Amino acid sequence: MSKPIVAVVGRPNVGKSTLFNSLCGQQISIVKDTPGVTRDRIYAEVSWLNHNFTLIDTGGIEPDTGDIILSQMREQAEIAIETADVIIFMTDVKQGLVDSDSKVADMLRRSHKPVVLVVNKVDSFEKMMPDVYEFYNLGIGEPFPISAVNKLGFGEVLDEVVSHFPESSDTEEEDDRPKVAIIGKPNVGKSSIVNKLLGKNRVIVSDIAGTTRDAIDTVIKYNDKEYVFIDTAGLRRKSKIKEDLERFSIIRTVAAVERADIAVLVIDATEGVTEQDAKIAGIAHERGKGIIIAVNKWDDIEKDDKTIYEFTNKIKDTLSFMSYAEIIFVSAKTGQRLIKLYEMIDQIVDAQTMRIPTGVLNEILTEAVAMKQPPSDKGKRLKIYYMTQVSVKPPTFVMFVNDVQLTHFSYTRYIENRIRESFGFRGTSIRFINRERKEKE
Repeated sequence: MSKPIVAVVGRPNVGKSTLFNSLCGQQISIVKDTPGVTRDRIYAEVSWLNHNFTLIDTGGIEPDTGDIILSQMREQAEIAIETADVIIFMTDVKQGLVDSDSKVADMLRRSHKPVVLVVNKVDSFEKMMPDVYEFYNLGIGEPFPISAVNKLGFGEVLDEVVSHFPESSDTEEEDDRPKVAIIGKPNVGKSSIVNKLLGKNRVIVSDIAGTTRDAIDTVIKYNDKEYVFIDTAGLRRKSKIKEDLERFSIIRTVAAVERADIAVLVIDATEGVTEQDAKIAGIAHERGKGIIIAVNKWDDIEKDDKTIYEFTNKIKDTLSFMSYAEIIFVSAKTGQRLIKLYEMIDQIVDAQTMRIPTGVLNEILTEAVAMKQPPSDKGKRLKIYYMTQVSVKPPTFVMFVNDVQLTHFSYTRYIENRIRESFGFRGTSIRFINRERKEKE
């Protein structure tokens, strides 16, 4: 099940980024008292009660501006609205209800999405409530007073937001077809790969970077089995953005990866693996998806007996945080090795859904601890009592320990490597949760 997406929209300088940062618990958006500081939409994962969702921070909407930056931000916010399941519409009690608010409200009404109206900068609920009531005039529902700076009034707003989330449908859960998101920078050949697999031009292919603007689902049947491929708009480094629409594709990619089981990161062999490839890969890695790295345009490379070895090492070096990823060298133009993708996808789906019996898991744990002692600090040594697998997609393990503070990242990685040596788990990340337990228990 993909997480719901919530977009925070409103005029510039009403406090959207302050709210975004407060809900995320960290400073992600630039906050400054100048309209138009948040130019790029930024996303983060947020939890409220038992609900997890993706929050989008947008640039401010100025409906009638001729300013190129503000008009780009308006388009950016429109795409956030289109992608979102619920919209938080933010206004400013100190500026009062202005004409631009009404125009934004009209835009939101046309979207037919659930809208939660928030009135920010209400530092005293008792004194300022009469000013809040003025926002009923927008005709978009009850205004919720908040103070983003002082973190007041968030509970009621979030309760209202999650009440609009779509209920998980059984039909979605029953769809067991592998879902594969094709991700990567613009113009690396994502659409060409889907078209070659499909055998006809279902996705528009062009030499212009960023032709694919939407995430498009394509069902392909191979060996009597159906696969759903989600082709996404390419991502490009901010300094390289020329076309307005290129900056808007990241949220669509996040949404596509959310819906997918596996992400195929397409890299251009002629460019090599880049820092931007690492950022895009991180979107899938953070969400625990299966990952295949497809090095496209391999037919354009002059090769000797060391080329694949050297290229593989560069990928592993740049994408060291996901050493589990499968790597394949392909050509969308000639179809070279593309059929092998299906075999890899099937293997990764098996790995993602593998369950290890607790008894077997603890035999491996005992052996691993005997070979390498757990870390200690100030005379106190980490004890791992036992481990059990609690979920799949990605495989997630809980380790019960005497002191969570002693569980060093490097030792957890060591345990992970021992598990991978025994069971493979190729192409999928593995998650570990450490739980503290007293010895008496």
